[in-house]
Amino acid sequence: MSPNLSWHPSQESSIRDEAKQVASENFTVNPASTCSLAELIDLAESHNPETRVAWERARSLADALGVARSELYPTLVAVALSQTSRQQAFLTSSFYRQVVQSSDLAFDLNYTILDFGGRSGRIDQAKARLLASDFSFNDTHRRVIYKIETAYYLLLNAIGQEEAARANLANANAVQQAAESALKNGLATLPDVLEARSAVAEAAYNVQAAIGAEDVARGNLATALGTSPLQTIPVQPIDQISTPEGIESSVDQAIDRALQQRPDLLKEVAEIRSADARVKEAKSAYFPTLRMHTSPDLQSLYARQQTMPWGHTASLDGQINFSLGWTVFDGGARKHTLAQAQHEVQAARAQAMVTRDQIENGVWTAYSDLKTAFRQREAAAALLDAATQSYDAAIQSYHYGVRSLLDVTEAQKTLAQARSTDVLARTQVLGALADLSFQTADSVQPASGRHQP
Repeated sequence: MSPNLSWHPSQESSIRDEAKQVASENFTVNPASTCSLAELIDLAESHNPETRVAWERARSLADALGVARSELYPTLVAVALSQTSRQQAFLTSSFYRQVVQSSDLAFDLNYTILDFGGRSGRIDQAKARLLASDFSFNDTHRRVIYKIETAYYLLLNAIGQEEAARANLANANAVQQAAESALKNGLATLPDVLEARSAVAEAAYNVQAAIGAEDVARGNLATALGTSPLQTIPVQPIDQISTPEGIESSVDQAIDRALQQRPDLLKEVAEIRSADARVKEAKSAYFPTLRMHTSPDLQSLYARQQTMPWGHTASLDGQINFSLGWTVFDGGARKHTLAQAQHEVQAARAQAMVTRDQIENGVWTAYSDLKTAFRQREAAAALLDAATQSYDAAIQSYHYGVRSLLDVTEAQKTLAQARSTDVLARTQVLGALADLSFQTADSVQPASGRHQP
């Protein structure tokens, strides 16, 4: 081994083979069927491995709660023994062979009668951890839904940008044809034609860039769904998606909903419960523990001595005892354990306050962004309408010889930018709506959410 070289252990080849065998839960989407956002979210919640991880962790903590509850019941161990011994026993002046066959059925019963809250504290901790895991599971769904929405709207924007780029290329071709026609008629110069050809080349370049961006966006959406980027996923065009004209609720109402619904905040509250339960368990260490232990033993003996017949006896033996254990001195261990648990409670409460502040700020920001997106959409629509009229007037005036080709090219570029801005503004509204839903956790409420992966 050397610090300036990569490390390759002897087990690397076997690890590589195992890595190749890691299963990917790919699924097939019908390329002839257009997927809506709701259908894509349903696919992601069913197949994205992140939801499976959260689900299995929640189930693991449910079993941990069962383990904690088992302390309320006694433990019973049964042991069955069978033994045969053969030996020569000396009696008077002779040796006699003896055979002894013994069978035992023993039980060992242990039960904690009283521990002053130790077991109940551990059970409460397990309950709180399970609740926290459930909320974490819901939060995973919230994040997966938001990831799908973001990837979906970015794909819609990429598709719209490609369409706008192709429309711009068509306009550039029309300008070039007009310039070449004017050159033949002596109404234009060669530099005008070269300028038009340059605009066509630039528009063609932008089309290819838009196609590449769309391919990347499609791969990102497939990855968010939990499938291979090679999967073709047809989506609804942006023109078929309805968007609201304004915000229905106020920012105060949105913040109130978020504080009641956000799974990450609910998880923090569950962590406070778990910390309180640890304090309860730590306090129980100052009190004695009363335990009962009983061990009945059912024994059966068969014996035979040489020249004598078999003999048999059976008995029920055992014992029962009670033990009261009380730690008188432990060097301050209980004191510091209790103090540690109390500090964890305060830390959990402080963390919940931090999360609450972050939620309020996140909702406020998302709400403000959504209002801005609505205003930008109106401005972009007006810009597109004005740029379209300006381009139409410029190309018409150029045919009559009133405007120069430079004016037409500038109008065409302005129209291309307006188309791109309009597509971006519409998808920004959808993205801002998704962000506000993500911040308020509306997307994982019972009316629209799922409860298992």
